[in-house]
Amino acid sequence: MTIQSTILKGQNEALQNEFSTPKYKPYFLKNYKGFPQIDRLTEEQIFDIEVVARVLPFRTNNYVINELIDWNNIPNDPVFILNFPQKGMLKPQHYEKMAKLVKNGADDFEINLAANQIRAELDPHPAGQMSENRPSLDGEILKGVQHKYRETMLFFPSQGQSCHAFCTFCFRWPQFTGNKEHKFAMSEIEPVIRYIQQNPGITDILFTGGDPLFMKTKLLAGYINALLDADIPNLRSIRIGSKALAYWPYRFLTDDDADDLLALFEKVVSSGRHLSLMAHFNHLVELETDAVKMAISRIRETGTQIRTQSPVMKHINDDPNVWAAMWQRQVELGAVPYYMFIARDTGAQHYFSVSLEKAWNIFRAAYQQVSGLARTVRGPVMSCHPGKVQVLGVDQVLNQKVYVLRALQNRNPDNVMRPFFAKYDAEAIWYDDLVPAFGKEKFFVEDF
Repeated sequence: MTIQSTILKGQNEALQNEFSTPKYKPYFLKNYKGFPQIDRLTEEQIFDIEVVARVLPFRTNNYVINELIDWNNIPNDPVFILNFPQKGMLKPQHYEKMAKLVKNGADDFEINLAANQIRAELDPHPAGQMSENRPSLDGEILKGVQHKYRETMLFFPSQGQSCHAFCTFCFRWPQFTGNKEHKFAMSEIEPVIRYIQQNPGITDILFTGGDPLFMKTKLLAGYINALLDADIPNLRSIRIGSKALAYWPYRFLTDDDADDLLALFEKVVSSGRHLSLMAHFNHLVELETDAVKMAISRIRETGTQIRTQSPVMKHINDDPNVWAAMWQRQVELGAVPYYMFIARDTGAQHYFSVSLEKAWNIFRAAYQQVSGLARTVRGPVMSCHPGKVQVLGVDQVLNQKVYVLRALQNRNPDNVMRPFFAKYDAEAIWYDDLVPAFGKEKFFVEDF
């Protein structure tokens, strides 16, 4: 059955009746109090949320609060930690600085000034995102584009630079702070089309943010229809990075333009191009509601492929059993496990990070529990300055304990899939903590 026929049969109305869809209700720093679940938090917990949220953006919604968080397991519930800022997400000196201002009733100007000073110390744009990833067209920088790998270009549509809820680990947290200097965004699609036409190596465009599915379908359609109408021969795949399935599955079910969105998906597929929804699932609980299961089913009816990804994070999912169960459920629902990432070197990395060795052990133990259908997943992977570097393991080579690594993506395609070695460091949590093994001066993956 096509999406067009389901629209004609009024499936949207039936879904609204089935799910008793709540009206979307976002909760920000100033309006999340007064709800039954929130009232169960202690004054100290609420104060910590307010302090940390002055630096790291906070936003959640009624679906997350009512359907995903186990309020009998506070403060240890993983989705609670995933949405509500925790004291440890700021380093002690940063927390004390901000807490003092909040306690003393400082005005917004003084608080924002201090917050921006702290943010500058949190590496808001790691891995050369500002300095090396932004391309230019006719001598002008494309402020809403990143082009790091030959085949794939990232596009940040201006209207999609928010989310239904913010993940506390988010490496794109600077998109939500209101600082225009830190933000990737543009509303013009014509320069993007021209850039793709002038770079025939580009086969994929990734709509990212923020969350492109936060914007209305008519806005997203404006961008996508322009790409389709341009009929660019080298553009074979369109990807949409989104957390909407986990945080607001009604986007695909009963939102006013849900059917229009699915019809747009079907149009892309019918054009002969591949459409991938790059879905972010950080914990098994996000896959367990009836709404998310139905949303996945409707998306798959359009011919869209769902691929799943998440970083491995302390306090959230640093357990191989969680990953194995999550991958298995994704396969059962028709999604393809794609990436296990490592928490990026920005924001609250110190709070969420695990050692590279632990990340590899978690991946390996989870991988051993699933069949080949779930072993499409790649990990653990760091999206670092040279590219996507995978930790293949820890081993003894020439009587030296080393990390075995390889580049799944690199700024230089000739470096892709070549193994390389780093000295073992039990404390290493990121690529920058590693040094080459066997007397090498640098890693060859840094030769662009």
